[in-house]
Amino acid sequence: MWGFTIKKAFFDFWDHLFLVIILNLGFLLLLAVPLLLPSWLYRFGVVPSAIAFVAGILLLFLYSGTVSFMMKEVAYYRDPGVAEFVTFFKESWPSSLVFGGIAVLHLFVLMVAFPVYASMKSIFGTMALVLIFWFSVLWFFSSLYYFPLRTQVDSNVKKILKKCFLVFFDNTGFTLFLAVGAACIFAISAFTAFLLPGFTGILLWLQVGFKLRLLKYDYLEAHPQSNRKEIPWDTLLVEERERVGKRTLKGMIFPWKE
Repeated sequence: MWGFTIKKAFFDFWDHLFLVIILNLGFLLLLAVPLLLPSWLYRFGVVPSAIAFVAGILLLFLYSGTVSFMMKEVAYYRDPGVAEFVTFFKESWPSSLVFGGIAVLHLFVLMVAFPVYASMKSIFGTMALVLIFWFSVLWFFSSLYYFPLRTQVDSNVKKILKKCFLVFFDNTGFTLFLAVGAACIFAISAFTAFLLPGFTGILLWLQVGFKLRLLKYDYLEAHPQSNRKEIPWDTLLVEERERVGKRTLKGMIFPWKE
């Protein structure tokens, strides 16, 4: 199942290469807001600089939420056009704004709490640091499912947040796999100035992984007495494998050898 996740994500990406590049250009333009604008505004004071940074982060999350909807369409074998961007933005902006707000708050806590508790040099300070660290790790892995849950399952933010943790604890190994995959995509993207696969590629990767993982829950809903650790993935993935086809990387490079 894990190997097929890589294959499907790659060919979904390959089949929508131009769209991915266009969306990644949007990410690069928006990154200038939190990375460059605060330093330019610092001459006017800390407050304008901080406002620009927070605004930039929120803009990135708003954009990410919209792109996630487009990548969800790709994962479901549809071809979203740039014209649908506005529609998806209208649908996604409330939940994306909440997600961005949580990220800003989390970053603020880390920037303020860590120096404070580290300076205490006491058992209480150490325990607080450990608690913040492990909660941050837990939130990082659980939050990988936020946009996939929003696009594929639910629109209620409270339910999405709850399900983020539930899905993580029920699929810890697969979540680590998704996280490592996202990190690899990020590293590869550095060589292409984040045009390919870029941040859009990461969002597509998460959408594909979650789409395939949902097959597990469809199966368990239909077979409630089944062993949760013995999911018949070969059977569940038959239709998905047929949709993706028997394409290979070798066939893409040397089609005459197929």
